[in-house]
Amino acid sequence: MKIVVCIKQVPDTKGGVKFNPDGTLDRGAMLTIMNPDDKAGLEAALRLKDQYGAEVTVITMGLPKAEDVLREAIAMGADKGVLVTDRVLGGADTWATSQTLAGAIRNLEYDLIITGRQAIDGDTAQVGPQLSEHLNIPVISYAQDIKIDENTGTVTVQRQYDDRYHILKTQMPCLITALAELNEPRYMTPGGIFDACKAEITVWGRDKLNGVDDSNLGLKGSPTQIAKASDKVRKGAGEKVNLDPAASVDYIIGKLKEKHVL
Repeated sequence: MKIVVCIKQVPDTKGGVKFNPDGTLDRGAMLTIMNPDDKAGLEAALRLKDQYGAEVTVITMGLPKAEDVLREAIAMGADKGVLVTDRVLGGADTWATSQTLAGAIRNLEYDLIITGRQAIDGDTAQVGPQLSEHLNIPVISYAQDIKIDENTGTVTVQRQYDDRYHILKTQMPCLITALAELNEPRYMTPGGIFDACKAEITVWGRDKLNGVDDSNLGLKGSPTQIAKASDKVRKGAGEKVNLDPAASVDYIIGKLKEKHVL
């Protein structure tokens, strides 16, 4: 079984975010981490590797320094890393990003593609489903449990839905988007870190993207444009009161009625 995991290097919001004049994130100037949902997807792939001997390839699109997140994935247990990087890919929205990843993945063999549900820097949850459309394969999103049947080549997924879950089954090849709650990702091992330092990362540019038109790449190929961007507005301390229990209940009920909650 061959599994491709899409991971993204995202800003560590604890260190603050910075923007370019055009409103896009200045990724080169920020501390970065592996996107949490993507890390859960990677852990799911590594557990399938432990169980079935699958080969796990991680792929990311980003600046050259995004190689670091691929080495982190290899240190956790992934087999190969592919970095897609080129100046013409900068400023991509979800449409252009999914087109780019699809063009790169067409160079790979795969039975299963796993992506995170969404990235913490965009929160769109669009790239995974868009990628499945470009590759013309089924998609199951919001996975909270994954089971494989190698005999039939099928995947059974518990899909989170409000206060319950759906059980969906599909034939491979397919794509699954993972929730951060899917599992508890493993730590890098000392041996894995050593292997990651020695690992050769495959680097692809625009010329390695198959079946993608230039009009669908980068900032120029992005249908959505950022009108304005700013840091998160900090909330004030709010209203503070000091009342006895009975008066506190009346106060809270009054506020709920005032906000039309009750």
